Amino acid sequence: MMPESRWLGRCLLAARVEISISCVVIRGRIGTKVLNPGIHQLNRPTLRPERPFFSSGPCAKRPGWSPDALRGALLGRSHRSADGLGRLREVLSLSRALLQLPGDYRLAIVPGSDTGAMEMAMWSLLGARGVDLLAWESFGLGWVHDVKSELKLRDVRVHQADYGRLPDLGRVDCNRDVVFTWNGTTSGVRVPHGDWIADDRQGLTLCDATSAVFAMALPWPKLDVVTYSWQKVLGGEAAHGMLILSPRAVARLESHAPPWPLPKLFRLLKQGKLDEEIFKGHTINTPSMLCVEDQLDALKWAASIGGVPELIARSERNLAVVASWVERTPWIDFLAERPETRSCTSVCLKFTDPWFTRQSLEERWRVVKQLCRLLEAEQVAYDIAAHRDAPPGLRLWCGATVDAADVMNLLPWIAWAYNRLKTGA
Repeated sequence: MMPESRWLGRCLLAARVEISISCVVIRGRIGTKVLNPGIHQLNRPTLRPERPFFSSGPCAKRPGWSPDALRGALLGRSHRSADGLGRLREVLSLSRALLQLPGDYRLAIVPGSDTGAMEMAMWSLLGARGVDLLAWESFGLGWVHDVKSELKLRDVRVHQADYGRLPDLGRVDCNRDVVFTWNGTTSGVRVPHGDWIADDRQGLTLCDATSAVFAMALPWPKLDVVTYSWQKVLGGEAAHGMLILSPRAVARLESHAPPWPLPKLFRLLKQGKLDEEIFKGHTINTPSMLCVEDQLDALKWAASIGGVPELIARSERNLAVVASWVERTPWIDFLAERPETRSCTSVCLKFTDPWFTRQSLEERWRVVKQLCRLLEAEQVAYDIAAHRDAPPGLRLWCGATVDAADVMNLLPWIAWAYNRLKTGA
């Protein structure tokens, strides 16, 4: 086990991690000081996160990262050179191995981060069947807008839910194409499993998994298109997307011609057939070789600690730390209403204290921003305000590159800052 897991291992209960809030971690050791992160946390805490990076994108770099990890980057070299192509192919092979993709699934590096990958999939694949769109936060709503208003598809059904909830997955018709996010990055709500996706479906499933992949178990046979970006769970740099296609998605590409023109950045076919070169490291446009080197570093770190199972375990441990604190803190709760839908990466929290909830929307956002400024001034947490489209609250990135000790040491600071604002101290 890794050092941060050793102290945490003492707090494991049965199959699910439960973490005692009295455990104080100082450089890997368990202290005896009892934390009280509840409503009476008025004293300024003394323990700080060693890495106060809880942004939901770009996310924290892997533990121990430094710019030295990029020394071997092929700067000033062509991505089409033998060495450059070799690095890109290594990203593909390591990613495929870590994710344990089926052998007949294709994987490519594409422009525009997860957004570019998802747009490429929708513009290239949709239109052959009716579409069911699922939305319960801002990114899902963005895909709804693009399908209805940009592609202007007529046979569209929208399954929508408020922040904190999932739509009724039982109403989804998998004989239609289905577009959804696996994890709602701005709501902290994830689908708990893929059982609702039919094995004998006639339509395609297009899944935006950018804040889920590497941190949540994905049922690959249920998914025909999966997109993600480098800057989420593995803490890579932005602007590069990943596109995964099943054989069913490839068959759709080769048999369906969209009625709209496709920009060059979206074109996956060559003379009517899949351009296999794109899935062998030949990118559509020029990638950053510095970012490629950084992604290789992240992938090798992930492999060295045990691969996706350990990445998932790290994320779930972080969620368990927050859950233990929320259970003991009467004025805060998860935005996700059902425990099984709580995200283990983009953990979204809401304030339930009447002092907060009775204020106007503008005042609630003012409190959130003030709280975040206090934490940034103390250098204990950066960029943890809820997304601008979400209800006023907090969003803590708890993905695999974040240490549980840092999450634990952050929480008393949140209580301290909140109580300062509430009492005017």
